[in-house]
Amino acid sequence: MGFYIIHTYTGKERKVKEILEKRIAELSLGNVIRRVILPSEKILKVKKSEFVPEEKKLYPGYLIVEMDESEETFKLISSIPGVTHLLGTRNKPLPLTEEEVNEVLSQIESGQTKATAKTPFTKGEMVKVISGPFNGFSGTVEEVFPERRRVRVTITIFGRQTPVELDFIEVQPI
Repeated sequence: MGFYIIHTYTGKERKVKEILEKRIAELSLGNVIRRVILPSEKILKVKKSEFVPEEKKLYPGYLIVEMDESEETFKLISSIPGVTHLLGTRNKPLPLTEEEVNEVLSQIESGQTKATAKTPFTKGEMVKVISGPFNGFSGTVEEVFPERRRVRVTITIFGRQTPVELDFIEVQPI
């Protein structure tokens, strides 16, 4: 039993995984092909001032499959629409080393537990405060803190430039 890499057309990874899992069930190959992995992590993206969970592929265009090495399993996988090939030499797919497998699995595991926000803001960008005590004020982003999901914005209060720190969901780009 080893781990092999399936190269797919980018964007077809999920469909290839579904088809492969369906064929495994139909042909009762659960003991030959143990699992199909789509390496991904869960992230939070800010859309319309709200955090939306999203799945990000760690390796676009690739799946990892744990299976027995046999000509039949290689042919089955190669016959699935969207699969270009199994990685390896021209005639023989090569399994991942144990070290490579552990690295990928730890990346997947850490991605499942750690959600990060992609910042929709850049330094110097004009934003409008849409909630909280500064609702309705506009200002300029001075600093972005993606790990805390906050921005420092300079707004004008009573004619004076005042820096305030706000959550991503409290502001929106103008």
